[in-house]
Amino acid sequence: MKKILNGITKYFKGVKKEIGRIRWTSGKELVKYSITTVTFMICLGVYFYAIDMLVSLLRSVA
Repeated sequence: MKKILNGITKYFKGVKKEIGRIRWTSGKELVKYSITTVTFMICLGVYFYAIDMLVSLLRSVA
């Protein structure tokens, strides 16, 4: 039983050590990446909307 508890303790000490190594993004970087992502998604939405309208137009003419 003691061996199991020592293993669990060692595991959580390792987890705590790894969490300390994480490089968290700053608020400024987070805003920049969020704006980039939303802009990219809007551009893709407009692109696929235009393709859909073009295909719809071509199908209605034919």
